[in-house]
Amino acid sequence: MRRNLLVQLTVLAFLVLLPGCSRLLPSGKAVAESPWTRYSDAKEAFDKISVGETTVQDLKVLGFDVQNSPNLKVLNYLDIAATVQGIPHEELDPGLQACLMARDGCRAYVFEPKRTYTKRIGNFWLDVASFRRVTQETGWRFKALIVFVNHHVAYKLASGEPQIDQLQEQVNPLGPFQFPSNLIFGIIPF
Repeated sequence: MRRNLLVQLTVLAFLVLLPGCSRLLPSGKAVAESPWTRYSDAKEAFDKISVGETTVQDLKVLGFDVQNSPNLKVLNYLDIAATVQGIPHEELDPGLQACLMARDGCRAYVFEPKRTYTKRIGNFWLDVASFRRVTQETGWRFKALIVFVNHHVAYKLASGEPQIDQLQEQVNPLGPFQFPSNLIFGIIPF
């Protein structure tokens, strides 16, 4: 009788503590290192770039360091030409026209700073058993293209996602048996 009561109390405690298990779900963070912690900071620095005036040294002061920034993409005039090949030359921005005419005197940089955070939310047991997984992603992404002709900025363009807040839900009614191949290959070592 005592043993039965102990089992019942254990099950009751387990059920009461279940909602707190969501802290055991995985979470992650993806950061492309940059001097900015917010989208607005990156955009504000980008807006200070002045076509025809800003130099490489000026860019460094603004946080766009073409020599030491991680995840920096460097483009040459052929990369630019391939990107704009569908646009007639006379319709291109004058800075891009100058870039294509300058050939080796043209270089471009693509900066892509970001800060995104992912976390799984919901019921721990449904997630672990693969019945229902809910993932939330928050943060921001910024992308800047800066084109130089000789020693000054000839063209600039920015895009991005100022506020990411996405929810992804995956429901598998059969849980771990939804994809039996995962069970087989997970058990058999190769």
